[in-house]
Amino acid sequence: MAKVIAEKIQGELDVVLVHKIGSPDNPEFAIGSVSEFGSIYFSDSASEYRIPADALKKAAQAEIGKLKARRISYSPVRPPINPRGRIVIIVDDGIATGSTLLAAIRAVRSQKPSKLIAAAPVGSPRTLDLLRSEVDELIVLETPIDFFSISQFYDEFEQVTDDEVLKALAESRQEIAPHHRAVS
Repeated sequence: MAKVIAEKIQGELDVVLVHKIGSPDNPEFAIGSVSEFGSIYFSDSASEYRIPADALKKAAQAEIGKLKARRISYSPVRPPINPRGRIVIIVDDGIATGSTLLAAIRAVRSQKPSKLIAAAPVGSPRTLDLLRSEVDELIVLETPIDFFSISQFYDEFEQVTDDEVLKALAESRQEIAPHHRAVS
């Protein structure tokens, strides 16, 4: 999605690497998230599961290590773009708990963009208030009341592979307007 948006607005494509921390009972349900810069966020759900703090910290550190390794593999194809003073659009495939998008928003916000926009095709209405206060603009096309998971709104909902990301980043290296940036 970010690639399509970047092409449409003639912006640069980059990635901000984040990962959710899943609950012990349901790894697909995010109780927190981490960014490649080491920021860690835990939702209220993390305390509801009564997970020991040291276990949460260990899970977070393991994910941060994976993200840093992923950045090393992505950088030769597309070195990270500094968002300072730029308009940044963070694109997500959908917003369920908002944990990973929140990690991405906070990671980019810490780098001082001039404007920070988050965009997604669909989102849980319960989550959007939390995110709205974190960005300059939030664009979500659909906010259905009967939201249960992002996958319910897709015919096919497969994870984007590292190879697909590397290909998109390599293809986006062409000369384009330097004042826009779309991140996924």
